[in-house]
Parts: sequence; C-alpha cells; structure tokens
Amino acid sequence: MKEELRDEISLKAEENLSYIKDLLKDSTDIVFREFYIGKLKAALVYVDGMADKNLLDNYVLETLMVIGAEIDEVEKIKDKILTVSDMREEEKLSKGINSMLSGDTIMLIDGLEVCYVIATRLWPARGVSEPSGETVIRGGRDGFTETIRFNTALVRRRIKDSRLKVQSKTLGARSKSDVAIMYIEDIVNKEALKELLQRLEKIDIDAILDSGYVEQFIEDNKVSVFPQVQSTERPDVVASALYEGRIAILVDNSPFALIVPTTMAAMFQSPDDYYQRWIYGSTIRIIRFFSIFASLMLPALYVAVTSFHPAIIPTKLAYFIASSREGVPFPAFVEALIMEVSLAFLIESTARLPKAIGSTIGIVGGLIIGQAAVSAGIVSPIMIIIVSVTAITSFTTPNYEMASAFRILRFILIIMASIIGLYGIMLGLIITLIHLVRLKSFNVPYLSPLVNPEISDFKDLFIRFPIRFYKKRPEFMNTGDKVRQK
Repeated sequence: MKEELRDEISLKAEENLSYIKDLLKDSTDIVFREFYIGKLKAALVYVDGMADKNLLDNYVLETLMVIGAEIDEVEKIKDKILTVSDMREEEKLSKGINSMLSGDTIMLIDGLEVCYVIATRLWPARGVSEPSGETVIRGGRDGFTETIRFNTALVRRRIKDSRLKVQSKTLGARSKSDVAIMYIEDIVNKEALKELLQRLEKIDIDAILDSGYVEQFIEDNKVSVFPQVQSTERPDVVASALYEGRIAILVDNSPFALIVPTTMAAMFQSPDDYYQRWIYGSTIRIIRFFSIFASLMLPALYVAVTSFHPAIIPTKLAYFIASSREGVPFPAFVEALIMEVSLAFLIESTARLPKAIGSTIGIVGGLIIGQAAVSAGIVSPIMIIIVSVTAITSFTTPNYEMASAFRILRFILIIMASIIGLYGIMLGLIITLIHLVRLKSFNVPYLSPLVNPEISDFKDLFIRFPIRFYKKRPEFMNTGDKVRQK
C-alpha cells in the first residue's frame, strides 16, 4: 500500500522536525542536526552513510552559523549565504523526505514554507570496471556500475549532443528506485517512446531492485522464451543503440541497462563486429550463426537419426555408432537428456562458484563426469562428443538470455525428435518460426529486418558491410532523422 506523506510545510521548523522524527522513529541512521541562523531555528536531516558530511560541515553549517547570523531576511539565505552548487526549493514536504531517503539533505528554517533540498548524495559505490559477462577483444573496457548517475555519465561521454535527453522517474512504492530513460530526441522512434512511458506508468509494485523487474513488466509477450528487451553492461552498446533510434532504460542499483525496441538479430551482434575491419567482423559473425545453429540442432539430430532414420547414416559411421552404443542400457533420447541435464547442472554450478575455482571445477567436472559416464556404460562416446561440441558452440552467443532461450528450445527439439524423428524437428522449427514471426518488441517485428522489404537493412545482418555503406539508419526502426552518414 502506498504511503501517504504530508505535503504542507509549517512556518515553524520545530513542527516540521517533530513530524519527520515521528515518521522516522526507530531509524538510528537518520541524523537530525538542529542549529540556529542568528535567532532563526533551523535543522538538517539526512541519512548517515548516504550524505556527504564534509560538504555539510564546510559549506552549509559553517557558512550559516558564522555568516548567516548577520542576515536580515530569511529569503536571502539561499541566494546570498549558502555556497553549495546544487540545491533547490521544495514546496511539498513529502517530496523533500523522499529526496532525503535517496541521499540528499533537507534543510528546514523558521519562517519558510518551503524546505531546501541539498544534493549531498555520496553513498558507497563500486568503481568503473570491465563487464565480466561481455568481454571484447577490441573496444572500451568500462562498464556500468550500480550508481545511476555514473551510468548516465558514461553514456553522455559517448554522445556529446544537446539532443540526448535523460528523463527521470521513480518506480516502486517503497523502494522509490530512480529510473532514467535515455534517447536522442530527433532520432528516437516516437511510437516506441510513447509506448514505453505508458508501460512504465502502469508499474505498481513495492520495490524495483534491479532492471530485471522493469524488463518483465514492459516486455510484449510474457510467456515467450525469447527475450524481447536487450540487456547490457556496456555503455558503448547503449550509445550505439541510441544512435539507431532505440531507447535505453537505466535503473539505480543495477549495472544492467535495458534497450528497447530490440530484434533477434541485435541479440547476436557483438561490439567486436564493428570495432574490427569488416572482413574479420563478417567472418566472426558467420561463424557465430553456424555455431548457434549447430548448438540447437546437434543433439536433436543425433536422437532422430539413430532412433528413426539410421538408413541415412553412411555405413561405416553407422557401424561405429552401433559399436559405441553397444552395452548402453538407455535409448538415444534418454542418453541425450542425461547429458544435456548434466551439462545444464555443470554450467549453472560453475556460474555460482567463486571465479578463482569456477573455471577449474567446470573443466575437471566435465572431464570426470564424461569419462565416468562412458566407463559405466551409461552413455556412448559419440554422445559425449556431441554434447561437448554443443556446449562449445552455445557459448558463442553474446547475449546470455538468448543463449538460455536456445537451451530451452534445444530440450524441446530433443523431445520432439524422440517422438517422430526428423519430422518432429521440422515441426518444432516451424512452430518456433511462426512464433518468432508474430513476436514484436514495442511494435517492431522481432525478426526485422528479415520480415521487412527494405533491402538496405540487410547490410548488417549475416554479413557486416564496410562502415561507409551505412548511409541511413535501419528503416524498420522508424526513426526521425534517418541519415547518419553523408
């Protein structure tokens, strides 16, 4: 239930102070510093550990208690006495209290029907470092942190344009988390921006602890396995998306930015594709697409061919597979499921382990489990090879959420292959394709540019053309300013 705070500010600082003390009783981290400016009663209220005490001591308290004693009109305190650069008047006490709980300091003075909000936010923050989940060979090494103002600054550093807009909102009835919506005014997809603001307005929840909360509220299809909102820790990826007319959403306390609208093709693109020469970038992208296809199809094809269509296997290979599966008590379907589930367990446990031992445990665990499974006759050596190749190729997907979606889809195809063989795989792929064709992200088709007739958008799909060919922004994004290179 939403908390109702008082808006009226009394002329008596003591009355306002008593209300705040009663409201925040039993909170030992709230500091109430009462003092006098000449004969006027005044008070500072802030959260210990979130406010800059040096700023308050040197530029507020010292100034007001020494120089402020000579002031003849209380209204002159803000303009002639206080030597802080960032402060504002707030006519509603409720807004002042919310700002104070976010790290600012509120000042109450006798004779004023407003409170002063002084920007003193200085909470513990992690330094800017390279994102561990989106490493690149060539490119920037800075990544987002948990502090929203650091993150907006990292993006602003890459877009020194007066038309870059940053709209601020507060989400969460209790957490009151700061959210920043970033876009370039003359480029942005106006329809997507309007739709995003409407969806954000509908969010009514106690707390927003991470950008993942917002992602689940604003996505188009809640039951699809495919992510319809792109998440990233890299400010250069956000800047690139803004230049294409997309919108970025930054949430305080989260190092992940959200990008909308997004497409399936964007999930398979890496910053490396653009920072290297186009020949290298295109080659890597083609390898990536083949790897993704292989990781999706290999286990299902093995089950389908060995269980339903052994006649299509070359004779020598068929003898090899048959001899390797001799003594295995399970059918190919169960064999594949055992290894896929074991692989999923191994990947998940490695991700949760400390980094110092995670990679070692992953390699050793994989070798031991694989060798033990073959020695025990539970699975065949060919199955170990297929699962290993599947694991290696699945790691080429730059986006973790998309890799997870393909992992789920891989299980579905294995099950369908065990029922009707290759026909099951084809049926599964057709159903998936129908779903993808119908899927949209903020009214932008998810399979763009494949489903769009504009040929120029294909220059950045399977092959990355040289930069000089990118004269216009993607047509499917419906941007304002469409020209990006003359």
